[in-house]
Amino acid sequence: MTSLRVVKEYERGVVYRFGRVRPKPLRAGLAVLIPIVDRLQKVNMQIITLPVPAQDGITHDNITVRVDAVVYFKVMDPLRAAVDVQDYFAAIGQVAQTSLRSIIGKSDLDDLLGDREKLNQGMELMIDSPAAGWGVHIDRVEIKDVSLPDTMKRSMSRQAEAERERRARIITADGELQASEKLAQAAEVMAEHPAALQLRLLQTVVEVAAERNSTLVLPFPVELLRFLERVTPSQPAQTETPQSIDPPTDPVDGPIVVPKPMVSALRLPEQTLPR
Repeated sequence: MTSLRVVKEYERGVVYRFGRVRPKPLRAGLAVLIPIVDRLQKVNMQIITLPVPAQDGITHDNITVRVDAVVYFKVMDPLRAAVDVQDYFAAIGQVAQTSLRSIIGKSDLDDLLGDREKLNQGMELMIDSPAAGWGVHIDRVEIKDVSLPDTMKRSMSRQAEAERERRARIITADGELQASEKLAQAAEVMAEHPAALQLRLLQTVVEVAAERNSTLVLPFPVELLRFLERVTPSQPAQTETPQSIDPPTDPVDGPIVVPKPMVSALRLPEQTLPR
């Protein structure tokens, strides 16, 4: 009497005959087994996704984090996976958890947050080394999420805000520096060509008038004042000295002496007051 079994395309059949494993696994198709004598164990050859539970750990820079990951692996040798290890699925899970804890302790927080590719490769090598002896190949390892304490999140938020503020100030200062250089070049051009200042003034007036303002302030050009100052001749200030008045002279007797007026004092009679 025989027993018939079906092996699917993505499976391999490991046959134990009287407890001894057959050297060649059964491929996909119809498998004929001898009852009581043969026992069939199917091994899945597909890529298996194994989520790694979140692990609490302390990073190299003494920060408490909680990290979870996922492992992708497949069985390469069904005989070794069925014989050399009792449960390769559970074994890969335990190795992944210990490797994840080891990676957390060796890495800084910045590496966990920004350089995950390097950590994924390191964790893949750590898991693949023992898994190769079980006939299992680790396809890839991915760190899914890194959970931080609330205090650390607030600190990182303040740090990011300060960094943004610093970069904004640097950009503003750089803009002011470039603007000052351009203004200096424009000033040199206007100094050589005074008409450029007048054209710039007219352009400013046009821009102000385009805003439909009811009041238009037209500044008096400074260059026009300088032009008038240059074309106006400078006249020395003349101080008038008072002319001395000579006394009248007489052709015979000489200078005529005018006597000073004499003022005689008049004495009023005393008035008698009634008693």
